[in-house]
Amino acid sequence: MNKIKIGLISSPGGHFFQLHQLQNWWSKYPHFWVTANSLDTKDHLKKEKVYYAFFPEHRNIKNAIKNLFLAIKILLKEKPNLLISCGAGIAPPFFLVGKILGCKLIYIEPIDFIKFPTLTGKLLYPLSNLFLIQNPIQKKHFKKAKFWGTTL
Repeated sequence: MNKIKIGLISSPGGHFFQLHQLQNWWSKYPHFWVTANSLDTKDHLKKEKVYYAFFPEHRNIKNAIKNLFLAIKILLKEKPNLLISCGAGIAPPFFLVGKILGCKLIYIEPIDFIKFPTLTGKLLYPLSNLFLIQNPIQKKHFKKAKFWGTTL
């Protein structure tokens, strides 16, 4: 049997909340988090294995590069075979390294982006093994995405 080890990659706030809502699923497997050192993440992840990335990460080239090297370090150490994220800017460096290392990649487009796609979604759509949307309207931006329902 192939063992699953999950890397949960998330910016703080709503992205984190949506991914944390899947706790009934990811808590059944060995896992770790990569997120921001913020009040909401520290409070919800007290008993979890957590790595803190460089923030702000949203459209910040300096921190994106630092997070790329952090991704190499963490993913080589943890050896996950699955990465999952709801965004935002923390996801691309980790997904890029994860893809190179052979991880399966699942991206969940945040529920609140229906008029236009997220920048992260546009970047990760071609990399992801499974790209999930939470609203059927989002299909207009991501033709091969799978409607999965909502995390909320």
